[in-house]
Amino acid sequence: MLTAATPEDNCHSKPLHVLTVSVHCDCHYGRSVADETTSPLRPETFVVTAGRPPRTPDAPLNTPIVPASSFIAGGPMEYAREDAPSAHALEDVIGGLEGGSATVFSSGMAAAGAAMDLVPQGAVIVAPSAAYTGVAVRLRELHAIGRIELRIVEVDRTPDVIDACSGAHVLWLESPTNPLLQVADLPACIDAAHAAGALALVDNTFATPMLQRPLRDGADIVLHSVTKALSGHSDLLMGALVATDPELADRIRSRRVLLGGATSAFDCYLALRGIRTLALRIEQAQASARVVTERLRAHPAVSRVRYPGFGTIAAIEMTGGPDAADTACRHARIWTHATSLGGVESLLERRRRWALESTTVPESLIRLSFGIEHADDLWADLSAALDASLLTGS
Repeated sequence: MLTAATPEDNCHSKPLHVLTVSVHCDCHYGRSVADETTSPLRPETFVVTAGRPPRTPDAPLNTPIVPASSFIAGGPMEYAREDAPSAHALEDVIGGLEGGSATVFSSGMAAAGAAMDLVPQGAVIVAPSAAYTGVAVRLRELHAIGRIELRIVEVDRTPDVIDACSGAHVLWLESPTNPLLQVADLPACIDAAHAAGALALVDNTFATPMLQRPLRDGADIVLHSVTKALSGHSDLLMGALVATDPELADRIRSRRVLLGGATSAFDCYLALRGIRTLALRIEQAQASARVVTERLRAHPAVSRVRYPGFGTIAAIEMTGGPDAADTACRHARIWTHATSLGGVESLLERRRRWALESTTVPESLIRLSFGIEHADDLWADLSAALDASLLTGS
């Protein structure tokens, strides 16, 4: 278990400095109130203060939406696929939270695809047995056409990860994994990757930088589906890659330019507005997750609870199999039966309803994404739905 992710010693309470590694231009709207102080800021403060315009008379409090694809020549921007004010401000916040330089993309898969595009022909990539479906499917596709060699591991089995890193180019980790909630020993796995001469990439979508900062553990790249908890309102698609090494950060940005995965100004505005409440949303959702998952362990409809003790995502396996899981999902009223996660509303779904989901995921598994509703209401609704699955027997 990562010490950085435990309730007793997590990044939530640790100060951090504003973004110190950056390949961005010094554009007007990329500066923040945080840049004006030499004191380190804790994450709860940083998400509110960073990425704002300078404090000058009559300046807007929020970074404006700049709906422009081209910019007047002579400055550092030129074209929105390379840089834009709205994206720049959001990148300052995400990069500052993770401790590196961020590049935002049009979706989480666009960011993941850009990371895959960094490796040479025939590269060996070590990846989790169960991971985000789009990433897992794409890695298998690249393996099938001979673009990469794919090695699959259980990320919570550290010796297996270490062995698989021999001769690898990239160690691709999720921790916790989606949707099995396996937790990797990040420092040990990252050290093994580096010892083998490989890059270490960590998808930090589930934990978020409020609970875990993989770059501090030595990771080279952090991946986010900004769609999820960072934006937090289920109203946009976006991804991000964060790196500490300036040359690597430049290579990542070039992938956005050449592959065309730029974000819209309006989506950047929405994501920036959403991230302001990240600390509060994670705190509330995590508190509910701890309460509800403990109660779930005693429910007769549940054969297994998967929850690592931190974060806002959990999973349960049903004693009645996939039909019982589908019945429970249909009977939920406060919980919404829908895909995705990390929003203010609580969502649940049986993951194997998706044809492309990994066969390592149990058929009866329901993934739970905790929102910011009251824990007792969430429990009452979920327990009633579980009771219904027992009564119907289907």
